[in-house]
Amino acid sequence: MPTIDCCAQPGLMPLESAREKLLQVLSPIAGTETLPLVRASGRILAEEIRSGVHLPPCDNSAMDGYALRFEDLASGLPLELIGKSFAGAPFDGVVNPGTCVRIMTGAALPAGADTVVMQENVNARGESIRITCQVCPGDHIRRCGEDVAEGAALLERGECISIAHIALLAAAGVERVTVLRKPVIALFSTGDELRQPGEALGKGDIYDSNRIALLAALAQMNLEVLDLGVLPDNEQAISEALQRAARDADAIITSGGVSVGEADYTREVLEALGEISFWKVAIKPGKPFAFGNLQGTPFFGLPGNPVSALVTFYQLTVPALTVLKGGRWHGPQALTARLLTSLKKKPGRTDFQRGIYRTGDCGELVVEPVGSQGSHILTGLAVANCFIVLARESGGVEAGDRVVIEPLP
Repeated sequence: MPTIDCCAQPGLMPLESAREKLLQVLSPIAGTETLPLVRASGRILAEEIRSGVHLPPCDNSAMDGYALRFEDLASGLPLELIGKSFAGAPFDGVVNPGTCVRIMTGAALPAGADTVVMQENVNARGESIRITCQVCPGDHIRRCGEDVAEGAALLERGECISIAHIALLAAAGVERVTVLRKPVIALFSTGDELRQPGEALGKGDIYDSNRIALLAALAQMNLEVLDLGVLPDNEQAISEALQRAARDADAIITSGGVSVGEADYTREVLEALGEISFWKVAIKPGKPFAFGNLQGTPFFGLPGNPVSALVTFYQLTVPALTVLKGGRWHGPQALTARLLTSLKKKPGRTDFQRGIYRTGDCGELVVEPVGSQGSHILTGLAVANCFIVLARESGGVEAGDRVVIEPLP
């Protein structure tokens, strides 16, 4: 009979259940703003955008060459060159039988022409040309509207605007977009022992790495942050901070204070002022994760151990915040890799071991753990490029087994 993890006692919510509960109870915040397109990267679109033009707006050449009538090639006679067509300076005349027009990439196709021949396949002498290759009707022409037809949807509501989206919108002449406002996330750490980087450490003190890392992670998610700093292990201070956060923010994230230590007050204060939906998740590292709400404002209580805080942030808080800001969470990116080193594990909790994956000699993905897997060891997480995900009910795995990995963001 397999040994059960001592932390897998009844009451631990499976990770999948915890994540599902979060996503069920959260909904996008209200409020929009209109921004210039150049400032819209990473924002969530608040309304569908349709194209007011065809893309391309007209038939144009995909090559530098000559625009002509395909039927004229059957005679084998030279064609008379009657003009030039440039991008932004089209040929205004008509390509009549026996004639052609010099054309550049992106230039509008002249009236009467239906084919473009690359300049490399043409012998030009004076004001006439001969074709030196096999040609098909319609060669090297970009058709009007073949990318996007006028009136077609460019982007749907809820899309996270990427650089490629901005290029598409700009090509369609869109100048400004209406996006959902950024959620405001209140953030603080708790702990009498915490000091800020740059300050001197006293005996027993440590630097507040969690809040600094979370500030960066929230900025990367394009969220506004109400930084409430580091709070002492004091019920009154924590109570005042939580009430301010509930009043001024759309969500609250704390680091530390949600375990069962004598100085862990955050969970107790939240229970007194609001409610906790669940506490303790069957995840390693990160068991003491709490989720609840305070006066309707969702609360995410992350563990104090630094690796635990970041694991629960990625696995539980990021999906929830993605929904809160109006985006779509599609689940973690999961790959399969062959394990190079055996790993120990006891059934009971989903284990996120830090690892490095790469493409092996045979072209398959391989992965191995990095350093110590302790929840306080940041060096392993700093060099890792993935989580090695070991299922809650599984035991240890052997070298050569195939395992699920999740690339780190």
